[in-house]
Amino acid sequence: MTLRRLLDPIGEDINFLLTNRIPRRWATQFIGWLSKVEQPIVRDMSIGIWRLFSDLNLGEAKKARFSSMHDCFTRELKEGARPIDRDPSILVSPCDAIVGACGRVDGDQVLQVKGLPYRLADLVSDPQFERTYRNGRYVTLRLTASMYHRFHAPYDCTVEQVTAISGDTWNVNPIALKRVERLFCRNERAVIRTRLPSGDLITLVPVAAILVASIRLHFLDLTLGMHYRGARTMPCAVRLDKGQEMGWFEHGSTIIVFAPGCFELQHGIREGTTIRVGQPLFRHP
Repeated sequence: MTLRRLLDPIGEDINFLLTNRIPRRWATQFIGWLSKVEQPIVRDMSIGIWRLFSDLNLGEAKKARFSSMHDCFTRELKEGARPIDRDPSILVSPCDAIVGACGRVDGDQVLQVKGLPYRLADLVSDPQFERTYRNGRYVTLRLTASMYHRFHAPYDCTVEQVTAISGDTWNVNPIALKRVERLFCRNERAVIRTRLPSGDLITLVPVAAILVASIRLHFLDLTLGMHYRGARTMPCAVRLDKGQEMGWFEHGSTIIVFAPGCFELQHGIREGTTIRVGQPLFRHP
């Protein structure tokens, strides 16, 4: 049993205090530095403490030894560890995750959790985004600290634009989501707009969180984070195959996937479901 499970009975108040009432930006910068230290004692202690607080399983990792905690956190998996559903009517999950709020966008409102909505315009200040996904579909995918942290193209697509949005580094765990209104609209995030061969627009919104708060985008050779000072909006035309790696998170976080209203959530996708890269997420009728 992990230390995290032993501490569960202490209650949500202490959990929220420990993860959200510390100096978030300072803690994020410090852990970001510490995670990349390659000194063996620091590396082993960091990974050991991480194991105490999570259900970390490295059995699927491509390599057995890591140069740092960061190297372990952003690990690749063995070939074939995440089979990709090749059904052309299926849009697959871009990441390993626990499903949060999901379903139909209610006009321009999306649920963070039950009873706490936020507006599309608050998440992404772009009139086209609001027009495209008004009454559309969405699913919130939460990556826990022990999960595989790379994310992949949900379908054959062309990445047309990436927008970097600066913000805070709140924890995105369920406790914080129930207490902090419009949390996803406050945090560091990227907006990745992709177009399918059918012409439909699918948008991924990776949301960073406390402790590191960086998002690596391989297809642009770019790392977004608190120190990023480049262009806010980056037009591009990058072709990706279904299941091809797009990048990674440098800490557990969230990806919100938006699809037009003609898409349907795959049967069985509901809050609390665990899903893996390549498994069915949406179906195009």
